[in-house]
Amino acid sequence: MDSKELAQRTKQFSLRVVRLVSALPRNRVGDVLGRQVLRSATSIGANYREALRVTSRKHFLSTISIVLREADETLYWLELLAESGIVKMELLQDLIDENKQLVSIFAATVKTTRRNSTKS
Repeated sequence: MDSKELAQRTKQFSLRVVRLVSALPRNRVGDVLGRQVLRSATSIGANYREALRVTSRKHFLSTISIVLREADETLYWLELLAESGIVKMELLQDLIDENKQLVSIFAATVKTTRRNSTKS
């Protein structure tokens, strides 16, 4: 998968979370959890796009590390939504699976970038 495809994939993930948050219950818990997952999920794609435009390897590593942290945080909020019973796990499973794949991709990217940075 090239960087353009991954940028599109993160955008589609964000859009799926936008639709999820739009369907959450309109109460204090739904509002708080929805705001948190929306913020972290949309940050993944936004920061990935920034990472594609950086001018140094150090800046890339810093920005892609933010992407990884936001992806991992998003997974936390999705798990809370499922485990609290606010959203049925079967309705979230595909989104959680995609999130885990994104975490794996960005974790590998951080690892590879760090390894290549020590060689330079």
